Amino acid sequence: MKLKSAVHARGATLITVMAMVLFYSCASKTSEKKNETPIEPNIVYILADDMGYGDLSSLNPESGIQTPNMDSIVKEGIYFTDAHSNSAVCTPTRYGILTGRYAWRSRLKEGVLWGYDPPLIKEDRTTVASFLKDNGYQTACIGKWHLGLGWQAKNPEEPITKYEWDRVFKEGADSNVDFSKQVSGPNTLGFDYSYIIPASLDMTPYLYLENEKATELPTAYTEGKSQDKDGRGVFWRAGEVAPNFDFLNVLSHLTDKATDFIAAQKSINKPFFLYFPLTAPHTPWLPTAAVNGKSNAGRYGDFVTLVDNTVGQVLLALEKSGQAENTLVIVTSDNGSNWTVKDKEQFKHRANYIFRGQKADIYEGGHRIPFIARWPGKIKPGTVSDQVLCTTDLLATLSGIIGENLPKGAGEDSYNMLPALTGNVKKQIRDYTVHHSLNGFFAIRKGKWKLTTAFGSGGFTKPVEIKPEKGQPDATLYDLEGDPSETKNVYGEHPEVVEELLALLDDAKK
Repeated sequence: MKLKSAVHARGATLITVMAMVLFYSCASKTSEKKNETPIEPNIVYILADDMGYGDLSSLNPESGIQTPNMDSIVKEGIYFTDAHSNSAVCTPTRYGILTGRYAWRSRLKEGVLWGYDPPLIKEDRTTVASFLKDNGYQTACIGKWHLGLGWQAKNPEEPITKYEWDRVFKEGADSNVDFSKQVSGPNTLGFDYSYIIPASLDMTPYLYLENEKATELPTAYTEGKSQDKDGRGVFWRAGEVAPNFDFLNVLSHLTDKATDFIAAQKSINKPFFLYFPLTAPHTPWLPTAAVNGKSNAGRYGDFVTLVDNTVGQVLLALEKSGQAENTLVIVTSDNGSNWTVKDKEQFKHRANYIFRGQKADIYEGGHRIPFIARWPGKIKPGTVSDQVLCTTDLLATLSGIIGENLPKGAGEDSYNMLPALTGNVKKQIRDYTVHHSLNGFFAIRKGKWKLTTAFGSGGFTKPVEIKPEKGQPDATLYDLEGDPSETKNVYGEHPEVVEELLALLDDAKK
């Protein structure tokens, strides 16, 4: 099955044509030339947490979920059929979005960070926020951070304790964090304003931090939730929690903060960038009474409905403040959905559409994501693009939009996708794209070919790793144009393609 694209060219004035020619010439990893007519739109980047390509009713005709607000963005703007997160899990994708780099270039070679971990992004590294702030933007981060925080220890001679999957934070346990002190986090990396939770909503500690300071100290304790007792998707770990931290209302609370920020920008004479990483539909799946039973995909589907409501509230806030016409809105996901084989057996819904695997996997279902955008007057309504896009591309794309060069050495894995957003680009902008799984499996994509350097999912789907039999190849090659579901390994049939992709991957790693 081949995903089709219907990108249409549109008439333009001579000035617009000249601008487009300039954009095409800048379709490279970084913007090498400044635009003659720089644009300074507001930018709202909404990052859903674990939402699959097949969750949107506009992208999947058989979706068990109705997503009218996200569907309106598709109708009024563009969607990409071949967009990818730079990793199949949370933390590394967020690193890639903000820095324009693959996260495996950092200290994080596999897995994710935990709530007590130190910062992953170095303070001197250019981020989307610092770049835009240096170029006159008001910047804000509201939502799930999950990139580590510079916690200060109560006892500097003792380490801050890290609690992971197999360790329960027992009541009375001391993390050795002085929560009354300032941390280093979003504001340190270029955000003028931040209101965040430290990591995923199922990871301790549970509290809000505003401008890198706790709004309430986590002096209480939660016993956590267990899927065995509380139902599929209802899960969070035991540990430190602020007394008034309400798990059920976290998404709505963060949405209120985001819409308040948008409303406040009306009186500020400068463009703004809002990075809004949601806590949903990642576990715990906590749909509110207003959306219970609204989908045909159970608790998870109802939670995605709540995500769509959040998108709708952001769009409404832009309309009410009179800023919608000059705002680029992007909605995407940090990886594929955590939709298991058992979930597929219970529901007809396919959260990851036709793609193999799920969140954390090296398979397409792990990193093929929805990517939709609306920009009135710049993106033609109803546009579909088959450009291969990666979440690392935000930094260079913004460089192209505002017509300012990136600092030397910034965003080495970022490509300027502005021509794909605003025009009819026939040639693929990206030379190649590197994929990465939870366990550190690599894959590389060029054109229709995808090469994975190991057998197995490298993530959540079993088997995680398969040792090849003697004399058998130790890698896979798929033709995604003819086989997007990765059903037939053609590694042995195209040695020249294998050789080229292995050389490209080796070069990328170096």
